[in-house]
Amino acid sequence: MAYSMNETIYALSSGAGKGGVAVIRLSGAEALTVFKSMTKIENPKPRYAYFSKLVNQEGIEIDQALCLYFKGPNSFTGEDTVEFQVHGGQGVISAVFKALSRFKNLRPAEAGEFSRRAVVYGKMDLTAAEGLMDLIDAQTELQRKQALSQMQGVLGSLYENWRKALIHDMAYLEAFIDFPEEDIPLEKMQVIDKGIQELIKKIEVHLSDNQKGERLRNGFQIAIIGEPNVGKSSLINLLSKRDVAIVSDIAGTTRDVVESYLDIDGFPVCLADTAGLRESLEAIEAEGIKRAVRKA
Repeated sequence: MAYSMNETIYALSSGAGKGGVAVIRLSGAEALTVFKSMTKIENPKPRYAYFSKLVNQEGIEIDQALCLYFKGPNSFTGEDTVEFQVHGGQGVISAVFKALSRFKNLRPAEAGEFSRRAVVYGKMDLTAAEGLMDLIDAQTELQRKQALSQMQGVLGSLYENWRKALIHDMAYLEAFIDFPEEDIPLEKMQVIDKGIQELIKKIEVHLSDNQKGERLRNGFQIAIIGEPNVGKSSLINLLSKRDVAIVSDIAGTTRDVVESYLDIDGFPVCLADTAGLRESLEAIEAEGIKRAVRKA
């Protein structure tokens, strides 16, 4: 699908599946027109919640909804934005989408397009958008804290300070090269050189944190490896506090990789129980052993 900023987009902004409430969001030039048409409210106040009937183009009632209008640029995307908070049944959501699809210059949003428009219109930078994505995906407390910090601009501010320092130093270097007749003091260039070296060290320190942020974002992958009947399945059951894997005295019970996801002090951990490592002529067990080795 061709990407166009001139089209108004819409999407389900709440989670998929049945729920008490579903939030459908629109963003773009036609958002207010759609709001007026589907609620019959002619002059909605921005940032004001209206409890209203929601109707389609034929005037047939779809649902009773909480309806909000955010006038750009004071919205998430920076454009005119509308939210319909409807009941979360799939029939209601489908009916709203069907009504929206019949408006001109409206289309379903692409994945991440609301955030993309927020970046384009200067509501957030790329690091904040990445932080937002991580916040949505966060499963543990430490992941949430890291993502929220990034979304609020901690990383963006750091990079912006580096950018300003580089522009400052580049300006003096270019002046020194292009205008030698201006007699820029050599001492000044030594100060610039020192500043560049200090910036290099700061960047190196930032990059040499053993990828702590990435580890926290992606989680730890731990494979439990060993010979048959040494307690691998018992261990994963004990750590998971539930019966994840079958425990048996019969060697070779575990054939496939069995995974369990844990939250350990805020760190996401994926434990993998694997087939016991031994020489085996049995085809299925041999395949399980290959998978165990790959997982390790």
